[in-house]
Amino acid sequence: MNEGRRRDSGRLMLISPQRVFYAGLLGRPRQRISGGFNFYASLQGSLTIVQAGSERSSAFAVLPPYTAHTIASDFPSVICVVVEPETVEPLAMERLVARIVGSDGPAFAARACAAYDDLRRQQRDEFTTAEFDRLMFGEVVPERRIDHRIRRVAALLNDFSGSKMSAADCAAAVNLSRSRLLHLFKDEIGVPFREFRAWKRARTLLHFVNENLNLAHLAQDMGYPDSTHFSHSIRRFYGLQPRAIFSGSRDLAIYRSRAAPGLAVSH
Repeated sequence: MNEGRRRDSGRLMLISPQRVFYAGLLGRPRQRISGGFNFYASLQGSLTIVQAGSERSSAFAVLPPYTAHTIASDFPSVICVVVEPETVEPLAMERLVARIVGSDGPAFAARACAAYDDLRRQQRDEFTTAEFDRLMFGEVVPERRIDHRIRRVAALLNDFSGSKMSAADCAAAVNLSRSRLLHLFKDEIGVPFREFRAWKRARTLLHFVNENLNLAHLAQDMGYPDSTHFSHSIRRFYGLQPRAIFSGSRDLAIYRSRAAPGLAVSH
């Protein structure tokens, strides 16, 4: 699709290893589990969120990482901001979430919509995490301090070329035994290595959703053993099949904080 048409569609995504801002189609309301903090804001009307059997309607919502939920919208498109938990200081993030869930919720929803309007005008790459946070939250969320070896492993798994890496591969890259890596990883990140890798692998898909790719080849290059595992994982995290995501993203403009991850897939 012509890049100019993508930019004019009004649907856009900013993506970096630390953050995602998405303004686009929500799709059918099915259960999803994101590995990041998910901040939703309505572009028009209300959102309906179902979590742990409880249903509520609001112009905004905040879901902690790895929380199963279903979300529907009065309007076809929605704003979603994703913050990767390993990149933010836990107490600072806890306070930010508490404020938004509390009295600052309407202000966040208004800021998210204003940010969307601003981003439609800017249409630029190379944004920084600090710029992103100020735009979305009105403040910079402090960075989390973690063991430098685990930070290196997280960076490897965030990259497309690292999506196939096993725990043994990652352990060797940082001079640790596999068992020591798995123990230290869970202590530092808060989730098991395998769960974290599954989320990062599925997250990599976002870089390519507006491209005309062979999905079977993409799945293989992302490290999935077959198309069935690929579809199951993507549906688990996003509530949609891969083909539905690609179909709804053809006119999505994507802006990145840096060069796209290495890509070696067949079109």
